Amino acid sequence: PGLPALLWLALAPLSGARAELRVRVRLPGGQVTEESLQADSGSDCISLELRTADGALVTLTADFRQEVKIFRALILGELERGQSQFQALCFVTRLHRNEIIPSESMAKLRQKNPRTVRQAEEVRGLEHLSMDVAVNFSKGAQLSSHIHNVCAEAKEAIYTREEDVKFWLEKGVDGSMFEVLPQTSDLPDLQRCKLCADRWKPCICRYSLSIEWYPCMLKYCKSRDAGGKVSSYKCGIRSCQKGYTFDFYVPQKQLCLWDEET
Repeated sequence: PGLPALLWLALAPLSGARAELRVRVRLPGGQVTEESLQADSGSDCISLELRTADGALVTLTADFRQEVKIFRALILGELERGQSQFQALCFVTRLHRNEIIPSESMAKLRQKNPRTVRQAEEVRGLEHLSMDVAVNFSKGAQLSSHIHNVCAEAKEAIYTREEDVKFWLEKGVDGSMFEVLPQTSDLPDLQRCKLCADRWKPCICRYSLSIEWYPCMLKYCKSRDAGGKVSSYKCGIRSCQKGYTFDFYVPQKQLCLWDEET
């Protein structure tokens, strides 16, 4: 059988190694973009970054040590409508086991053919998340040290979920960094932004993003020694695609102009 397109290297990197892999991936509309995957086994984290078809720069950072994943989107602003050059959003959620391959494994990946345009082997279901809690940027490092760097442009727009907050509080994280946001039950007039006519009224914004290609599982191959004993070894990865939709409160629709009816 042919070797997998992404090879697992048997030689382990030095302790605390950093590694970067650049992969060409196909977006839903057919365009090809380059995705950057970085692994730091020393701090036990990985990050993936790609530019979407509409020009937004999307980053996913997985902090295995703190069981935190951070999505950041840098969205191009509409200057003619009074927005700044770009708008930054950060969504912080719990990182579950086996969502993505470990940082050590990611650091060992190499490509056989860097020019190949890749599509994920498995499409994982769309996840719809209601981000009902704000995270205080100045205290966020207690949750994950990566928030300080990743979310620097999104200081006033860092969101998480109440159910994830409960998990982190049980781990001993300081609860003062979290603030519950207004909900429809608190403000009966609160609407989805795309239904709100007044650009200066608060509303519930929706933002969707997709990680088009990421190593979600390790593949194992079997070998047999001279005595007939069978053993398994890591020999490659399985790739996945996953989409996310985030709903969150904004104090004015002007901060959510992409979420309009066309």
